[in-house]
Amino acid sequence: MPDTRVSTSAYADTKPHYNVLDGLRGVAAITVVCFHIFEAFATSHLDQRINHGYLAVDFFFMLSGFVVGYAYDDRWGTMTTMDFIKRRVIRLHPMVIMGAIIGAVLFYFQGCSVWDVSKVTVSALLLATVLNALLIPALPGHEVRGLGEMFPLNGPSWSLFFEYIGNILYVLIIRKFSTKALGGLVVAAGCGLAIFAIWGPLGDICAGFSLTGTEFTAGSLRLLFSFTAGLFLSRVFKPFRIKGVFWICSIILVSLLAIPRIGGAEHLWMNGLYDTLCCVLVFPLLVVLGASGKGSSFTNKLSKFLGDISYPLYMVHYPFIYLYYAWVKNENLSFEQSLPGAAAVVVGSIVLAYSCLKLYDIPVRKYLTQRFLKSKGKNSN
Repeated sequence: MPDTRVSTSAYADTKPHYNVLDGLRGVAAITVVCFHIFEAFATSHLDQRINHGYLAVDFFFMLSGFVVGYAYDDRWGTMTTMDFIKRRVIRLHPMVIMGAIIGAVLFYFQGCSVWDVSKVTVSALLLATVLNALLIPALPGHEVRGLGEMFPLNGPSWSLFFEYIGNILYVLIIRKFSTKALGGLVVAAGCGLAIFAIWGPLGDICAGFSLTGTEFTAGSLRLLFSFTAGLFLSRVFKPFRIKGVFWICSIILVSLLAIPRIGGAEHLWMNGLYDTLCCVLVFPLLVVLGASGKGSSFTNKLSKFLGDISYPLYMVHYPFIYLYYAWVKNENLSFEQSLPGAAAVVVGSIVLAYSCLKLYDIPVRKYLTQRFLKSKGKNSN
């Protein structure tokens, strides 16, 4: 999921800041943590609790497109393609590296027979760590967990792989599109996503983590629609003010991501339709409402905190799932029996994310900005 997968603090310093969007991104990131916790008790997508948590990635992609368009569409007279690439790498990649390192350490010590570390050589683990840190995907059948993942040490990195693709497409091609042409691309990508979701083999869009045909197709469609839809919204959005929208949007978002599977194995198309409607109709509405929201002093502070930790949380929580999964499987626990551990995963992930943000991510980005960018702004976005 993504992702993430980027901070809405990316705006130029002279532009208004959309606090509610920050908060919603944080709410989605916490929901992703809960979604992954329940993977320990699922046998497939059909019986996964917090069932539609994977849609948070599509919401992240849409926020990313909105933020990138808002922050950069009007700056190309003063910013080069290389400046943009540097800014995006500085913003995103420090936490990619940190997630890979933490993932390697916790994977090696997780102690679950499902992932027998004794069969993984140190050299293979080091290679997997380097590949993950560089966002070079592993080939199916040649990665340490044996599940065909692009980034087996820190699964959420797959959405960052597609995030980079989206940013490259934007800076080289899509930013030059007229608004009308961009709208056409959004419609075409939406049709492709709907076809995959409703008539595809899965009955959902919970895919994209592998280089296999189905997975890579799904990841590409998810990125292409949601990212371009966010870009389109950034161009046509007209701000208005609405109070209390953070809580309304948060409840809607969590409800959408937590709703049980629809249709079961007999009617896969029904769940695919639900996924499509969330991405095509509801998420754009949430972005518009969030960008129009005016919060109280408390909600603004809460939104800032949630926004600050959202990306680090997304990138460092999954290694904790290794430990939790191993504990649940080794002790044969039900969710109710493991509830204290599940709570510890959520709280511990948030604490680790905040620590990484303050002690690592912000200082590293500040150094890289001063070292590699000609324009020394307050942020690296």
